[in-house]
Amino acid sequence: MLTVKTIKPGTRTMLAKLRFNTNQRPLAAIPRPVVLLLVTSLAIQIFWSSLHPPGAASAQNLPPPPGISSLKLASLGETIVSAQLMTLYLQAFDNQPGISIPFSSLNYDHVSAWLSQILALDPHGQYPLLMASQLYAQVPDEARQRQMLALVYREFFKDPGLRWQWLAHSAIIAKHRLHDLPLALKYAEAIAHYATDKNVPHWAQQMPIFILQDMGQPESAKIMLGALLANGTVTDSHEIHFLMEKYRALQQQSDEKSSLTTKN
Repeated sequence: MLTVKTIKPGTRTMLAKLRFNTNQRPLAAIPRPVVLLLVTSLAIQIFWSSLHPPGAASAQNLPPPPGISSLKLASLGETIVSAQLMTLYLQAFDNQPGISIPFSSLNYDHVSAWLSQILALDPHGQYPLLMASQLYAQVPDEARQRQMLALVYREFFKDPGLRWQWLAHSAIIAKHRLHDLPLALKYAEAIAHYATDKNVPHWAQQMPIFILQDMGQPESAKIMLGALLANGTVTDSHEIHFLMEKYRALQQQSDEKSSLTTKN
């Protein structure tokens, strides 16, 4: 006969587990009213869930941006970091949990306000103008396109030497997508008159000449081209040769137009 002293520790643990298992009651020992209550509760839960399906994801409206004074105060002088965080928030706003919002559904007044606030916090930043001219201006909505181009035009004058490229892109959109040559000329002339830094390429300053030609105003284009050649800003011999050929073509086009006007 085994005594407690002769039982090894491992055997003692196994016997304890066996004694615990033998104390568990079988499922048949559970009273029927309890089982019935559990089954009924589960059925009610399933039925209630079928009557209340999960709510569909709904888009949230883009709110107006915080005031510039509040942003500067909250940033504790780190305005560039605040501008970057605002940019990330705006850029990611069209992707919300369970739903993707098309740009055309956004409130573009608020979009413009966000972009302007970001530029106010980081005047040297280029990304907000890129977003305006190449992201939000791509929607198939002319009113929203014009709103974004107007934003770029307005912000251009705050730093023409740095922001000319976005206005040049806006001029191209106005010409080829909106088919609004007067608007394209307005943007191109702003670049020619105000973006006079050495880092601005000549082609950007020559845009009004080609737009005037497209508008059927060769005489105005010729006058502007003549002034460009006379002021000595173009020094490359190949470019001068190209512009001289363009000047002769404009002269010929102007003469033909004058001839037709005289005959009529």
